[in-house]
Amino acid sequence: MTPDTLKDKVIPVLTILLALVVFWYVAAVLMNAPFQRDMDQRGNVAPATMEFIGKTLSQPKPILPAPHQVANSVFENTFLRKLSSNRSLIYHAGVTLSSTVVGFALGTLLGIAIAVGIVHIKTLDRSLMPWIIASQTVPILAIAPMVIVVLGAINITGLIPKALISTYLSFFPVAVGMVKGLRSPEIMHLDLMRTYNATALQTFWKLRVPASIPFLFTSMKVAIAASLVGAIVGELPTGAVAGIGSKLLAGSYYSQTIDIWAALVAGSVLAATLVAIVGLVAKIVDRAMGGRPA
Repeated sequence: MTPDTLKDKVIPVLTILLALVVFWYVAAVLMNAPFQRDMDQRGNVAPATMEFIGKTLSQPKPILPAPHQVANSVFENTFLRKLSSNRSLIYHAGVTLSSTVVGFALGTLLGIAIAVGIVHIKTLDRSLMPWIIASQTVPILAIAPMVIVVLGAINITGLIPKALISTYLSFFPVAVGMVKGLRSPEIMHLDLMRTYNATALQTFWKLRVPASIPFLFTSMKVAIAASLVGAIVGELPTGAVAGIGSKLLAGSYYSQTIDIWAALVAGSVLAATLVAIVGLVAKIVDRAMGGRPA
């Protein structure tokens, strides 16, 4: 790691992270203080200031868990549990990951197909694109229960309903990105293909598709994160017994706020990992297409 990289990338990120942790601790003390003060009054206890702060940061069911409580829960339920354990975050992340990947794959294929149609068929451009944009204005929390109920009525349960909800969220960024990418070649390049007497199919594969690849992978980074959100949301109305969504439900039922935050952290780590994988694949494809490293 060069000094410039350390100065320009690592130090700013660590500074912001440290500021967030400090703010988190302060907020935890302020939000947990009323309950702790009430408990001390009932027990006729008058702790010193530092002791009182320590109590607010060590409550078993705090309103806002302290960072070390969340970190300890994540560590315990990640490294100290069997992968098959119902309390293992890796187990629950794996369940959510399966529907995320299926939904992301379906959403990507659907988005690409829609984009190709919009670019090559003017009628679809004028009629379909407004509806695609309008579809994303409907809250996913309203759509998810309907999808679950309708598919459940025809005995389709389990992974498929959650994957379809993920598909609904993930196809939009891919479609928009691919439309932009397929239309990105300059007029001069298109005229050159006509000069070469290239067919529409040859222009598509040799010019439009290569030009759209950077747009595709950029939109896929957004789509994979949206797909994860869809999978988690899809687990909520089903009353799922496994998955990150089920951990959130269980935590809310039993007021286990530490478990809720630990599940959120697990979801964030999973999302970051998936985005990083898509970014890595993008670099590999870029190198294969002759791109130069930045």
